[in-house]
Amino acid sequence: MSHDVELRIGRRTIPVKRPDKELFPQDGLTKADLVEHYRRVAPRMLPELRGRPLMLERMPDGIDKQRFYQKEVSDYFPDWVHRATVAKEGGEVTHVVCDDAATLAYLAGQACITPHRWLSRADRPRHPDRLVFDLDPPADDFEPVRGAAHHLRELLDELDLASGLMTTGSRGLHVVVPLNRRDDADDVLAFARAAADTLAARYPRELTTEPRKDARKGRLYLDVARNGYAQTVVAPFAVRSRAGAPVAVPLDWDELDTPGLSARRWTVTDLGDRLEKDPWEGLARRGRSLSAASRRLRDLDPD
Repeated sequence: MSHDVELRIGRRTIPVKRPDKELFPQDGLTKADLVEHYRRVAPRMLPELRGRPLMLERMPDGIDKQRFYQKEVSDYFPDWVHRATVAKEGGEVTHVVCDDAATLAYLAGQACITPHRWLSRADRPRHPDRLVFDLDPPADDFEPVRGAAHHLRELLDELDLASGLMTTGSRGLHVVVPLNRRDDADDVLAFARAAADTLAARYPRELTTEPRKDARKGRLYLDVARNGYAQTVVAPFAVRSRAGAPVAVPLDWDELDTPGLSARRWTVTDLGDRLEKDPWEGLARRGRSLSAASRRLRDLDPD
């Protein structure tokens, strides 16, 4: 049995219990490896987490065992871990907010494999600064995902909306649109649905907005449900609970057609040069309201 350890990160001392516990048994990756990954990626990941409520995907006994999704912060979490209380149906919930590298490492030490972030910040929870299209393919073939991403970018360009691209570490891609927090979450969700419907109408043999799997008929699903209030999406550089420990990674648009690209191309043990450049640099500053884009969308001919 491994001995507990303590890590010094900034001004904080982080306890890591059972650091040799294998969380990815097929790959021999331990809790210590997970903590080290999040410690390493913190400078790039934290700008996408700060100020946002989180949902924690935790697997204390590894990815082959039971998992749970945690919204309410645990009573035993240290006082220095930031918190935010937001409204939910019938009450309130107090989430973890990850504002520093020490918190990120602490969460990994609690076997949080994947932090899922809100698309809004806690100070204005109903006004997101991100909109996300989740390109969910019918199988593991990545070619439909490439095609859908190209189609979606063309539409967003028509609507004069900036966008970023990210592998999910699972099966597809996320296309992320920065917003300026003027629009309510309900209006953002309505716009995302209308944009997805427009795109599916253009490419009916390739794309669908049908949520029922048995009705998709082999087409890629344009999933926009995560844009609703209090919904979450996987954060950049988050680890996914799959064999190989794949990592969600931001991309440049000109990388979309790179040979060998897949949703699980990068892993905890193979990030390559992904921390040396920032494909999303300046993206947040290009956020805008959806008012003009909504008017342009209504004027488009679906044919």
